[in-house]
Amino acid sequence: MRVDLFDFELPPQRIALRPVSPRDAARMLVVRPGTAQELTDAHVRNLPDILAPGDALVVNDTRVVPARLDGMRRRATSQGEGVRVEAMLHKRVGPDLWLAFARPGKRLALGDTVEFAGTDPAAGNLTATVEGKGEGGEVTLRFDASGAGLDAAIAAIGHVPLPPYIAAKRAEDAQDRADYQTMFAAHEGSVAAPTAGLHFTPALIARLAARGIETHRVTLHVGAGTFLPVKADDTRDHRMHSEWGEVSAETAAALSAVRARGGRVVTIGTTATRLIESAASEDGRLEAWRGDTDIFITPGTRFRFIDGMLTNFHLPRSTLVMLVAAFIGHEPQKRAYAHAIANGYRFYSYGDACLLLPKAAA
Repeated sequence: MRVDLFDFELPPQRIALRPVSPRDAARMLVVRPGTAQELTDAHVRNLPDILAPGDALVVNDTRVVPARLDGMRRRATSQGEGVRVEAMLHKRVGPDLWLAFARPGKRLALGDTVEFAGTDPAAGNLTATVEGKGEGGEVTLRFDASGAGLDAAIAAIGHVPLPPYIAAKRAEDAQDRADYQTMFAAHEGSVAAPTAGLHFTPALIARLAARGIETHRVTLHVGAGTFLPVKADDTRDHRMHSEWGEVSAETAAALSAVRARGGRVVTIGTTATRLIESAASEDGRLEAWRGDTDIFITPGTRFRFIDGMLTNFHLPRSTLVMLVAAFIGHEPQKRAYAHAIANGYRFYSYGDACLLLPKAAA
């Protein structure tokens, strides 16, 4: 499909720069395509009243690392030459190896070293060598620390990887360290938050459980590729960056049991959706799964397992808005987004949510 079919105009004031408080006070547009009440305005805290006993939620329990590093390039062959470099880590490929998007990537060459430092001199420095170069400014960095030591160093000097549309309007601060992390965060590895999960609170989870709605966890480490625009003119020419994920045998069995007894499986966010659909077989079975996925879901894709999805409102021309269109239909997606814009919904990572319940699952 043509990528420009997924474009739309968004007033700048609709971009949320902070989350609402409490988190479950965010607005939620309920979308039931093909029904008399296709669009219903609600709030995330209304989820227990909208879903049914026996349904189940699937949340992503990845934890965001402070993956944006500021550094200075050094070359052994040059005296006194230095170039400021920003590296956005996006996938760990070894105990001391990360793939990263570097700016300016063209100024880095194989064998260059980059000295990274934080705002606090007491945190020390971290040095990496450029061991590989790819397209679009992607580099492979081998650090002088490894394993848990590297994790600690990144945590000490790294910055919260706020999305560009927020970082361009304000600087990160200490509050972002808490705001840009879901209550489910357990396994470090993401460089972007699974933002639909940001809306949940312990009180909301307790109310859902009391209603008979289960919550199950999967892990997908979100990469910085989620921020990259689709530069191709046609969706067939876009390449997704792979991300690592895992569905445990326990979670697969529990979700299969939910569907077997007639309950709905509702994924919380596009990350959980992509992982479950990667793990599901062609005939709709879900079993334990772990590995890399680069699944690209566009209109025409047949969903194998999920029945509903809670997700935020996404960027124009993004792979995420294409996924939404694939799930509920392109025309319903456009009507939902037009309604959200006209009615003051807040967009993107810190913004409001939509609950997508296709007719077959409603």
